[in-house]
Amino acid sequence: MPTTDFARDRFDDVPETDRVGAHRAENPRMRGWVVLLWAALATVVLIVIGIFGTLLASGRIELAPAPSPTAAPAPAVTPVVDPSYDVIILNATPEQGLATQLKDVVVAAGWSDDKVTAGEAGSQDFATTTVFYVAAADEGAAAGLADVIGGAAIEQSDAYAPTSEDTSQLTVVIGLDRTAAGQTPAPTP
Repeated sequence: MPTTDFARDRFDDVPETDRVGAHRAENPRMRGWVVLLWAALATVVLIVIGIFGTLLASGRIELAPAPSPTAAPAPAVTPVVDPSYDVIILNATPEQGLATQLKDVVVAAGWSDDKVTAGEAGSQDFATTTVFYVAAADEGAAAGLADVIGGAAIEQSDAYAPTSEDTSQLTVVIGLDRTAAGQTPAPTP
């Protein structure tokens, strides 16, 4: 058995206390609501970061908008009133007589009566009055006719092709925008 007789040193002169073990400063009392507040704040921050990260990763939001490509402006079409074209006017609305009224406007603008035909279209729910042309060279004449009838959209389409290839033809389809319920009345001759 080991002996307990040790030589005296400076630690033998330490005053005796009732403390035992390591001595640390007392913890300040953390109230439960402070801990709960910090936990709630951390939870909200993490949720916001998660949602933002998910939206960013899925591409629904962008930090910096991607530069949009600048499209070259389409060459402006110069409207040309050309009475040499045959004009077919189709009423695609439930209102009767619009094709005849528009025919009178076109004839008053210089077209001969035999070059302009008015009739009913196969539907009655066409939205916007449109001048259709077949060849790209006819675009100026279509724009001129659209101006004559008081403004209309123009569109290139083979849906209203002329019956013979040597005939130049424009087709006006009257839409619901020209009806009494619509916004744009047909011009008077």
